[in-house]
Amino acid sequence: MKIIVLGASGQLGHCLKKVADERSITDISFPSEQDGNILEPTLLDILFEKEKPEFVINCAAYTAVDKAEDEIDICRKVNNDGAENIAKVCSKYNSTLIHVSTDFVFKGNVPQLLVETDPAEPENIYGLTKLEGEIAISKTLTKHFTLRTSWLYSEFGNNFVKTMLRLGKERDELGVIIDQAGSPTYAIDLAGAIFDIIHSESSAYGIYHYSNEGVTSWFDFAKTIFDISQVEVHVKPVKTVEYVTKAVRPAYSVMDKTKIKNTFGIRIPYWTDSLKECISRLS
Repeated sequence: MKIIVLGASGQLGHCLKKVADERSITDISFPSEQDGNILEPTLLDILFEKEKPEFVINCAAYTAVDKAEDEIDICRKVNNDGAENIAKVCSKYNSTLIHVSTDFVFKGNVPQLLVETDPAEPENIYGLTKLEGEIAISKTLTKHFTLRTSWLYSEFGNNFVKTMLRLGKERDELGVIIDQAGSPTYAIDLAGAIFDIIHSESSAYGIYHYSNEGVTSWFDFAKTIFDISQVEVHVKPVKTVEYVTKAVRPAYSVMDKTKIKNTFGIRIPYWTDSLKECISRLS
């Protein structure tokens, strides 16, 4: 079955390439940002006419959470309009879409596991536009799997793990948020889950949650990164009120993964196990 990946130059796109190589998945293409421009429906139509994909993985997104508060229009164009453009061309060519979304669609102010049917009440522009994209897809296309994920990291691109490792070499002390809880997600694991869904040939379309198992704070995440990598740095706990950002973050955005595990038989690694794997590869 033919697969194309949109947003292939980003972190998850690189992880999909790596996992595809590891699994010997060859009928997959990673078009350039120009050929796969999600803001240009005409170019998407040309791409789909050429490739005739059975599956489309959309990794393209505006993810600069704080900048989004000032760049609302471009954030909405990418996360909402772009998602709708993809859904329309998928509908035209009868392609199944796997779309990557975020835990930031939730307000995350109650310490309980979030299920797919819980009310989505985003607190920032990034989360709002990602939710708008989800809604646009669901209104346009039946054959879609929307995967909400959280705290994504890998050995590729810019992410929390690589930032901490860099700062740990530059500083003796770091202050990290302690009162925001979530589940880190190794993008290699997410890529594997995406291919598992494709090869399941399931028609159980809809929204699913995927992150690594377990719960932690940003503080404990950082502390574990330094412990595993054996970097000597003092990590100081900082409260959200002491570290002001333009965008409001969920205080507790831990998602329940029961649905994706039961539907596709996916086994999800514990977050520290995957973190060890990532740091090992970075080393």
